[in-house]
Amino acid sequence: MTPTNSAEQALDEALALVSRAPEGGVTDSSGGAGGGTGAHRAAGWQRARDTAARAGSGVPAHTHRVPLAAALGEVLASPLDALTDLPSFDTSAMDGWAVAGPGPWSVRAGGVLAGSERPDPLTDGEAVRIATGARIPADATAVIRTEHCREAGTQLFADRPVLTGQDIRPRGQECRSGDLLLPAGSLVTPAVLGLAAAAGYDELTTRPRPRVEILVLGDELLTEGLPHEGLVRDALSPMLGPWLDRLGAEVIGTRRLGDDPAGAAALLEAVGTSTADVLVTTGGTAAGPVDHVHPVLRQAGAELLVDGVAVRPGHPMLLARIGSGAPGENAVRHVVGLPGNPLAAVSGLLTLAEPLLRALAGRRRRPRYTAPVQSDVPGHPYDTRLVPVLLSDEHAVPLRYHGPAMLRGVAAADALAVVPPKGARSGQELEILDLPWASGGCFT
Repeated sequence: MTPTNSAEQALDEALALVSRAPEGGVTDSSGGAGGGTGAHRAAGWQRARDTAARAGSGVPAHTHRVPLAAALGEVLASPLDALTDLPSFDTSAMDGWAVAGPGPWSVRAGGVLAGSERPDPLTDGEAVRIATGARIPADATAVIRTEHCREAGTQLFADRPVLTGQDIRPRGQECRSGDLLLPAGSLVTPAVLGLAAAAGYDELTTRPRPRVEILVLGDELLTEGLPHEGLVRDALSPMLGPWLDRLGAEVIGTRRLGDDPAGAAALLEAVGTSTADVLVTTGGTAAGPVDHVHPVLRQAGAELLVDGVAVRPGHPMLLARIGSGAPGENAVRHVVGLPGNPLAAVSGLLTLAEPLLRALAGRRRRPRYTAPVQSDVPGHPYDTRLVPVLLSDEHAVPLRYHGPAMLRGVAAADALAVVPPKGARSGQELEILDLPWASGGCFT
């Protein structure tokens, strides 16, 4: 995109703010000075996650009514009440014979199939073939499974005692009309779609998935071929979209922006005009000569909620809010700034993006759990570490290749273990962060 003169001027003004004191531009709510100059205090890892969750919870919820198939992965905005009795009539639980009274029984010609009209009543001592799901004839007392009886001429004999009501699903066995099936806030899984369909729903009222736009920053990135001459492959664009989709987001687009003034101006325009609920940027969150995220956020009047996290990898990640949601203003948008190194970006996804997106979608936070680590794990002197692990025999097995720029470890991992400052000893219980594809994806 070619910037206008006004955009270039705005960018120059934004870049100039980096060297100034933090009293203007970005409002910093992260507990220290803004601007990415190193003067701020990095937020603790758990505090950063809690801040992201609160940020998402503070955005007014929007709802829509969609067909069942379109509701998958969204959250119910209203309770799911039974629209009818389930089942709505007495049905056969098995293929076999509907019988009336004690045996042996006289066999009636024909049979009763699922979906057929109401069958004629049975008289005492009479039996008729019946299929699973078929309506039970009036006055029938039981269903005998095919394998538990035998025919002899026009008579039917049971091979074992017959109990009144056996293998009959009575009307309303699962629920009565008006019963609460699921409360608001429940995630729409494939099973929920089946339940809603069985209960007579064609549409559901849900909270839509948060809309996310990805902005990949950097002049050194190749989109194809082998790395060469100082250029590296863009590992983030292929990874982030599917990962965010698994976190329950609707990814509306991915753009690549350069580190030059034109790219910075495009970033400023995107921050101000994107229709996404969340902008996810990669790279440019530190204080280098072409790291434009902080000055652009200042120029956009953003509020920094998290400006650096005491976690390795991923220390220079950030979370910002644009807009207050007040009447007459644009809707609230959030910016999640991920570091440019691939594993550091993964750390940012799990630390800031996941709790923010879950809260925006109205989904409950994942239950926290721990597992004993199988061997000693070195730690950072002051910061939390996130280390790829395999979960095996109720242990977390640390994997090699866990440097900030490495994806080999996390590609083989089930989860990341949260290692406290100064490390962990073999057998120590560590908090585990499941990777979304290893724990059911968006259906958790």
